[in-house]
Amino acid sequence: MTETRLRFPPSPTGYLHIGGARTALYNWLYARKTGGKLILRIEDTDAERSTQESIQGILDGLNWLGIDWDEGPYFQTEFESEHEERAQKLLDEGKAYKCFCTKEELDAKREAAQKNKSTYGYDGKCRHLSPQEVADKEAAGLPFVVRFKVPEEEGEIGYEDRVLGQIKAQYSEIEDFVIVRSSGKPLYLLCNVVDDIRDRISHIIRGQDHMTNTIRQVLLYQAFGAPVPVFAHMPLTLDLKKAKISKRKHGEIVAVHFYQEHGFIPWALSNFLVLLGWSSGDDKEFYTREELIEAFTLERINKSNSTFNYQPGNAKFFTDPKAIAFNEHYLRTMPIEELAVLVKPFLEEQAIWDDSYEGDRKEWFLSTLDLIRDRFHVLTDFADLGRAYFADDFPVEKKPLKKNVLKHEGLKEWLPMLADRYEALDDFNTENAEQTARDLATELDVKPGVIINGMRTVVTGQLAGPSMFDILTTIGREKVVSRLRNISSLYPD
Repeated sequence: MTETRLRFPPSPTGYLHIGGARTALYNWLYARKTGGKLILRIEDTDAERSTQESIQGILDGLNWLGIDWDEGPYFQTEFESEHEERAQKLLDEGKAYKCFCTKEELDAKREAAQKNKSTYGYDGKCRHLSPQEVADKEAAGLPFVVRFKVPEEEGEIGYEDRVLGQIKAQYSEIEDFVIVRSSGKPLYLLCNVVDDIRDRISHIIRGQDHMTNTIRQVLLYQAFGAPVPVFAHMPLTLDLKKAKISKRKHGEIVAVHFYQEHGFIPWALSNFLVLLGWSSGDDKEFYTREELIEAFTLERINKSNSTFNYQPGNAKFFTDPKAIAFNEHYLRTMPIEELAVLVKPFLEEQAIWDDSYEGDRKEWFLSTLDLIRDRFHVLTDFADLGRAYFADDFPVEKKPLKKNVLKHEGLKEWLPMLADRYEALDDFNTENAEQTARDLATELDVKPGVIINGMRTVVTGQLAGPSMFDILTTIGREKVVSRLRNISSLYPD
């Protein structure tokens, strides 16, 4: 094979989770690094669990992450007849055989092996049945599976793993494995190989949990006379209890759409996931797409498992703190016009988007985002914590309300007084707004912080944020004056 060809073959039995996304990213990076092709193949042979909703969720997740593919999506069920033909070919060439052993027989042998404290492996009872014996059993209507005939020879078989090095196994340690169910449907083990041969896959990057299949699949490639792809088995992603991250165990906290809905920047999540099992060998963490494509190599994939330090039940930092840190970095440093595009859907969702933000108020909108983004963590913060900048109906946090407003009864008179003075200013700018507030505090013989902190809570609903006087001029005199005069509404009756 002269062209590098990789595949991402998700099973549509649920949403795209972060483990699958990381696998897709590694394949995508290597395809782009080598000028090769990435094939998207939906392995939908589990008819009972595969759904159109899951298929769409996978496509949406990949698109959101910016992972594009060059061929597909192909669907494994479209090639069922080819899978069956390939299985028959192995039978016709004497490289596989029909096994009539019942489940009860196999279970009894397995239990006997366990009692003897020995490892159970299929003993090849049906391997040497004569053609007549096979015909008689079929004529009697006995069900059978098809087993692959592992070569009966001394020595070992192996492959070179680009992550883990040389992997070997003795022929004598490999049992004749099933490739077709008694229903006549080929197993994933065979289908996967047939699909990879047809799609001319040159490199297979997947998790180490697939390694139990790899030696047997190498045997199948050889039996079909096809070149064996280059394998690179990635480390697994574990939780803090060292359990493998999975949809079933961890729920939506590991779903890609969860991060999209909670305001993650797509590349921030991608950058984080790539480093959850790969490193360039230095301390660099933040990469552009182009930088990461240039730096990525299979040899730098870690051998040991990585830990996804998710935080269940924590509404603010709901995921791995490092993932949050990556999102904060991109949110606070990316070009402001790019950030504006990402923020817009969340303002629209809260019905606080104004089309003028793309028109005559665009400059104000961009400067406002730039002012407030340094304290935000995710894109939803602009619509939640930043709501006071875009709407008059905004929540007031309990802590600053109690600390900065309710304990100072005098603010009910002082802040409306300040509103009058702001309304009378010829030029409402940051310097004049600050001086006016400090002058009022001096006249009232109160600390400036009482006025300023009370004003912050009344105007923004927040305990902290940018410079108070930058906030005032950003929100604008009219709204500031209205909110200061309305302070009494915050006090209990």
